[in-house]
Amino acid sequence: MATEVLSLRMDHDLLERLREHAAKRGMSVQDYVVRTLMRDDFDQRFRTAVEETERFYGVT
Repeated sequence: MATEVLSLRMDHDLLERLREHAAKRGMSVQDYVVRTLMRDDFDQRFRTAVEETERFYGVT
């Protein structure tokens, strides 16, 4: 799998919160952020699929 670089500028307090959350899971901040984004992307795609299915079947 090819990788790319994404650079973020964030508030110190936010970075510290991310470090705490990542440490609780034994992860690096980078891995924690990537997993969070992947999970959010999945949740969004799943929600869209459910909405499309409901529209198809006429469920409101």
